[in-house]
Amino acid sequence: MTLQGTIHERDWSVEVETRPCESGEFRCRVSVEHGTGAARFHHTFEHSHAYPTEHEAAIEGLRAGMTWIEMKASQTFSV
Repeated sequence: MTLQGTIHERDWSVEVETRPCESGEFRCRVSVEHGTGAARFHHTFEHSHAYPTEHEAAIEGLRAGMTWIEMKASQTFSV
């Protein structure tokens, strides 16, 4: 089974999708979008950790995506 989750607001969104690892644990792919119109930015990354359950992988992926959005919105970094 693959879990998917989405959190979105007016000008940003975070989407995650889990996948099983060979080790029997689960990893998560995270996609974030921020901004509107021509300034809309999209970034996809694989969460750096593997988790024992799909639920943990999905929650941690959403958390990582939300942290990424928060840092991008506060201009902590520019990509």
